[in-house]
Amino acid sequence: MRYWLEFSPASQRHLRALTVRQQQIVLTAIEQQLLYEPMTETRNRKPMRSNPLASWELRIANLRVYYDVVEEVDPPLQIVRIRAISVKERNKIFIGGEEVDL
Repeated sequence: MRYWLEFSPASQRHLRALTVRQQQIVLTAIEQQLLYEPMTETRNRKPMRSNPLASWELRIANLRVYYDVVEEVDPPLQIVRIRAISVKERNKIFIGGEEVDL
């Protein structure tokens, strides 16, 4: 079954902060990786340790997409909520241009 994609307002700002090329890479990867089976662990898609940001991480080279999966019963909906998009430089994560500790 196909999942709906829902971008938070913050993640939309994070996406706009990237270069046009990075935006294309992220959007293509989201479509390929998260529309079907977003909770299946793969080499690039992993559950995260407990944190306030999100429960899953999608890795795309030096880019990261943080998301949650919501399955609602009434009405039946399956939603991937994109919470944040970041750039990883060495051991540091930058979300919207600011360094963040996860």
